[in-house]
Amino acid sequence: MDQDGGFSAEAADGLSPPRVMAPDVTIVVCTTCRDATGSDARPSAGELLAEDARHAAAQENIDIRTVECLGNCKRRLSAALLRDGCWSYVFGDLTPQSGSDLVAGAKLFAMSTDGILPWRDRPDCLKRGLVARIPPPMR
Repeated sequence: MDQDGGFSAEAADGLSPPRVMAPDVTIVVCTTCRDATGSDARPSAGELLAEDARHAAAQENIDIRTVECLGNCKRRLSAALLRDGCWSYVFGDLTPQSGSDLVAGAKLFAMSTDGILPWRDRPDCLKRGLVARIPPPMR
């Protein structure tokens, strides 16, 4: 095992271990988001959404991360889709059960050849809930 906790390219039996691919898309879910009632119940609506997304992405090359705030409080439950070198998307007005829709959007985004999340095949909550589209950093 190397210093990063992975295996070196030289395995003891002479075979290289399989490489772990970087995630195609990262879904970032705000865990401090509350549901429409504003309840302080635990787990929070954002935590439930993150868990729903993790469950939906179990067999996909999609990373689910959480943050304490996406600063989109007026649009309640929020999440973002990120892909290296591409536009980033922020969504609001989601529900704790929107995880599969986020994963469906992430899969569309991963297949996009122009780095833009296609509009036509997005789940409805990702059409109605779009808050921002942020360009990739200029290099």
